[in-house]
Amino acid sequence: MGNFPGGSAYAMVREIAEGYFSVTERTFTRMTRPELDKLRFELDRLLREIRGNQPALEDLAEVQKRNRRILRINTANMVLRSYRMKRKI
Repeated sequence: MGNFPGGSAYAMVREIAEGYFSVTERTFTRMTRPELDKLRFELDRLLREIRGNQPALEDLAEVQKRNRRILRINTANMVLRSYRMKRKI
C-alpha cells in the first residue's frame, strides 16, 4: 500500500476531486516513483470518468459541481507534474 492518505491512490484521488484533500508539492515527498505513477494513472482515470458523465445543461448545480471536480483534478495533476520535473523523477 504505501503513503496514500485515504488508503489507496484511488481513494486519495476521489478525496481530491471532492475537495476534502488539498494537494501541494509536500504531499508527494514521501511517495516513491511507482506510487507517483499510480497516482497519475488514477488522476487520469477519474478525469476521464468525470468528463464522460455529462449532466443536463439545465442543471446548473451539477454542471458547476462537475467543473469544480475537473478543476481540482487538473490542478493536482499540474502540481504532480511540477514536482516530478523539479525532482527529475
